Amino acid sequence: MVMEAVRALSAEEVTELCLRHTLFDWSAQSGLKPLPIASAAGVHFQTVDGRRFLDFNSQLMCVNAGHGDRRIIEAIKRQADQLSYISPFMATEVRARLGQKLAELLPGDIDKVFFTLGGADANENAIKIARAVTGRAKVLARYRSYHGSTAGAVAATGDPRRWPNESAGSGAVVHVLDPYHGIQRGWDTVEESLADLEETIQLEGPATIAAFILEPIPGTNGILVPPDGYLQGVRALCDRYGILMICDEVMTGFGRTGRWFAVDHWGVVPDMITLAKGLTSSYVPLGAVGMRPSVAAYFDDHVFFGGLTYNSHPLGCAAALGAIQAYEEDDMVGNSRRMGEALRQVHRRLRDRHPCVGVARSIGLFGCLELVRDRQTLEPMAPFNGTSPEMKAIAAALVERGMHTFVRWNTIMTNPPLCINEAELEEGFEILDSALELGDRAVRD
Repeated sequence: MVMEAVRALSAEEVTELCLRHTLFDWSAQSGLKPLPIASAAGVHFQTVDGRRFLDFNSQLMCVNAGHGDRRIIEAIKRQADQLSYISPFMATEVRARLGQKLAELLPGDIDKVFFTLGGADANENAIKIARAVTGRAKVLARYRSYHGSTAGAVAATGDPRRWPNESAGSGAVVHVLDPYHGIQRGWDTVEESLADLEETIQLEGPATIAAFILEPIPGTNGILVPPDGYLQGVRALCDRYGILMICDEVMTGFGRTGRWFAVDHWGVVPDMITLAKGLTSSYVPLGAVGMRPSVAAYFDDHVFFGGLTYNSHPLGCAAALGAIQAYEEDDMVGNSRRMGEALRQVHRRLRDRHPCVGVARSIGLFGCLELVRDRQTLEPMAPFNGTSPEMKAIAAALVERGMHTFVRWNTIMTNPPLCINEAELEEGFEILDSALELGDRAVRD
């Protein structure tokens, strides 16, 4: 029997069928115009109708190795040929090798992982583990945070994505203020922010708090690089009160900040660390909870009441090994550090040229621009949890000029793949330079 060739769908058909039959994330569906994507390589992707885009946000800050890396693809293919799935109650070579490799890379003495499907359920399970190990119920989290959209993870999330998802069961999470209070108020001192945190701990009752979950560097809330001493102080407070420190490195892990993990910049070892995104460069879904021996030992004699059908999925583990191979062979963590300096220069040039750029922040290839209407008052170009005609126009101009990135409130993210070079960074500068002229028109003299 001769099989007929399947006709490729046009760009219009791809978009129309996706909108008709599938639900898109975080959006009212009417009026959506998603890009129909056909292929991707390196730091670029291409639409079905042939438009080429610079991926200046690594999609959702996750395609760390760049698109189409053959080492990751071949690792997935080899594993699929050998063993595409087996129950998580069984042991596999690929699971063994990935666990061993992560134990080598993870901070300090973290040497055991529980694999999940992604970042949200990694955070869910980290919270579950903390409550089991400590016998306490409450979890501290920061307001300028995002930990995922599943029930427990979104309850821990501080930013407004939590509001429509709150339920009576989210009361066991207590949110605390960050060191950063917005572009106009700026940063607390380390002493002030740690004093506020300790006061919250005392008011809530230290013996009721299982864990403090935090992104070492909050991502979608503005690439908020903490002042030196803050994370060390959090570590000390957690130790003082017997609270487990959970660092959500779903976004910052695997070289994004110029180190393997963000906590490495400050020499801090959390009790648990959550991973996803860059773990596989997002070629296949996989997350993980890494834990120190003092945490893992609890489950030597106590049942871990949790599990996932796709825990330790062979294809996910293979993709992670392929991604780590790519990071190591091409020194992408070092490239993130080196190109991070080049990105800092791009930021400086944009701020010098455009009065609408109020603040630029970055560490490694993890950065953002905050836009303002007034350089003196630092009034944001869009309000908290809102947008403005100017920000919408800038976002549209970036797409029109061939850049994909994340525009949220008054910020523009600059988080390209870790394989980017200086010429590609310059391409990004030129697109941003052109689009920001729209913002300059709204700046008051």
